[in-house]
Amino acid sequence: MIRTLTIAAAIMAAAPAFADSHGVDLTATGDAGAGESAFRQCQSCHVVQDADGEVLAGRAAKTGPNLYGVVGRAYGAVEDFRYSDIIVLAGEQENVFDEARFVAYVQDPTGHLQEITGDNGRGKMTYKVRKEEDAVNLYAFLAQFSDEAAATN
Repeated sequence: MIRTLTIAAAIMAAAPAFADSHGVDLTATGDAGAGESAFRQCQSCHVVQDADGEVLAGRAAKTGPNLYGVVGRAYGAVEDFRYSDIIVLAGEQENVFDEARFVAYVQDPTGHLQEITGDNGRGKMTYKVRKEEDAVNLYAFLAQFSDEAAATN
């Protein structure tokens, strides 16, 4: 448990540097307004809450991890959240949420994790976003919520 938390913390701290140094494109191509509407399906499990504790989207749900800063973040990297082993493995393999990975993940969480890790484990997220357009729009909506986005607004 401590090893997993240590690795997750290291990955989370390195994620912005990894994204910058490895040329990961974090551009959002979707419609953030449409993504806000699509987020209504997510808010029963997820919240977007900044470091000051302000809820920016959702209803303070805690079933899933906080999605603040998810864009560019390593998989399985929210401190103190109990992830499945396979998503932690995805983070250890230096996978970060860019648009393509985010869209693939929310459309088939376990299938995507199995594909990128080569592991046959199961993810905890069971909900699947049906339409690719909704997934792209969700990414655009969530891209607004990070320390970097706040600094540019």
